[in-house]
Amino acid sequence: MQMAERRFPELAAKSGHEAYKNTLSVTGAVVVKTSRGQIVERRVDGTSTVLKSLQLGKRVRPGVVLKRVK
Repeated sequence: MQMAERRFPELAAKSGHEAYKNTLSVTGAVVVKTSRGQIVERRVDGTSTVLKSLQLGKRVRPGVVLKRVK
């Protein structure tokens, strides 16, 4: 069981990458994702367009509970 659990991160990364490639190939459309502080539109042909630059986020300590502000 522990051997199988050790492979979870590897399998999750591989599955995520395959889902990304599958989305591009099946829809023939674009995928929007963040890259280096920017929201980027990626197309099937490999081109990308910057949609928006993002502000730097705040560092949060692990374990901190965030509360939604109304």
